[in-house]
Amino acid sequence: MFTSDMKQRIGLKPANIVDFVTPDLSRGLLNSIENMGFSPNNLNLKEIKTHYINNMKKFLLVTFACISFTAFAQQPIPAKPETKSILLANGTIHIGNGKVIQNGLVGIKNGKIVLVADAGTSRVENGSYDTTINCMGKQIYPGFIAPNCTLGLVETESVRAETDVADIGAFNPELRSLIAYNTDSKITPVVRINGVLTAQIVPRGGLVSGTSSVVSLDAWNWQDATIKTDDGVHLDWPRMHRRIRLNEDQMGGYADNKNYDKEVQLIQKFFADAHAYMEQKTHEETDIKMEAMRGIFNGTETLFIHAESAKEILASITLVKNYGISKIVLVGGLDSWMITDFLKQNNIAVIIRRLHSQPERPEGDVDETYKLPYELQKAGILFCLGTAGDMEQNATRNLPFMAGTAAAYGLSKEEALQAITLNAAKILGIDSHLGSIEEGKDATIIVSSGDALDMETNNILWAFIMGRNIQLTSVQTALYKEYMNKYGLK
Repeated sequence: MFTSDMKQRIGLKPANIVDFVTPDLSRGLLNSIENMGFSPNNLNLKEIKTHYINNMKKFLLVTFACISFTAFAQQPIPAKPETKSILLANGTIHIGNGKVIQNGLVGIKNGKIVLVADAGTSRVENGSYDTTINCMGKQIYPGFIAPNCTLGLVETESVRAETDVADIGAFNPELRSLIAYNTDSKITPVVRINGVLTAQIVPRGGLVSGTSSVVSLDAWNWQDATIKTDDGVHLDWPRMHRRIRLNEDQMGGYADNKNYDKEVQLIQKFFADAHAYMEQKTHEETDIKMEAMRGIFNGTETLFIHAESAKEILASITLVKNYGISKIVLVGGLDSWMITDFLKQNNIAVIIRRLHSQPERPEGDVDETYKLPYELQKAGILFCLGTAGDMEQNATRNLPFMAGTAAAYGLSKEEALQAITLNAAKILGIDSHLGSIEEGKDATIIVSSGDALDMETNNILWAFIMGRNIQLTSVQTALYKEYMNKYGLK
């Protein structure tokens, strides 16, 4: 309630204002009244209300103007189609297939790579290209490819309105991530700065989460961004055991998933129903869920199975192959190194889980996840690197550094590069025009001043998507420049 000294300061009587608020609230009200320039002894509530509303309107207008200016000013504008030819000269070219040209030339015309050659043995006539970029001492790479990510589907995980990655229900193959993809995401420009120019956008949730697509990371809308539409359906195989969380920061041991058998039976019934649906030539009614599965049965789309343990991997692949599905990619695959013979026999490629993770089992080697790429490379399994996990849309920017970790734990640098370029393109079915620097392919290329797989030396100077020289700016670079200018630093 108002204290006696407060009442005395403003001449308050119970008949003027209901005397029921707390002392803290009434003290704040009193201070606000005095700050607005009113005398407590001449309290006019109507005048205060009018003054307050007018000032609040001004405040909101200024606030929204600042927010709007910041949002538009810091979002890079998609690059226009390049009309001029470009020659990247004298740089070290990492082809993406394991080969390296130490002093090379890359020619770009009409969005395509028209020349890949050794500068020491090839001659380019003066005037053959409109623009020549001297890449002496620089490293030239294919643009990195991020599979199994949620870029453009999640902006802020804690804000429901900014999360469009999953839907209710266990079986949603008809849900297409492509039409939910937001090309105006503030995260995408940050990812591009580290060299990631292409991504597979994947839905989450349920047992069959939906259908993914492959996009370029520079476009006005999802239609313009599309590289490959509906490349596959995603099956999230249930875990046999689940981690127990001891508290907010500590995970404990494992507990059996009591619903495992029931969930597997649901998956088996769903695939049996889908297979029976495909066997029928005509249908009285169209089932959109079943129709969304047609591609994985006729081989035009890939079935991506998300599974980790050896038993889960064996059970999931065996089940779907019983229904004639042959185009399969394993996603996650923590224990894939244990069953390489099975994977090779069934021609299963692997999108490896985030390397920068702790071992799943207490008895596992501390570097278990780090050396998984080397184990698969040694066994002759086609694989690429993914970034799925906590805050995965932000973690996508670390994709090249995960390749660097793989290089530190057994792979050569060029093999590690392949894991985020050509191998990823092969697994996603886009290797005919992306994934390596070869004549006839799209000119999706990055130029770095140092080793792009090393966190300390990754510094992308130029990036091209289909020959378009894209902006390498983001909210973070804008803030960096702002505060460098503020303190007069260079």
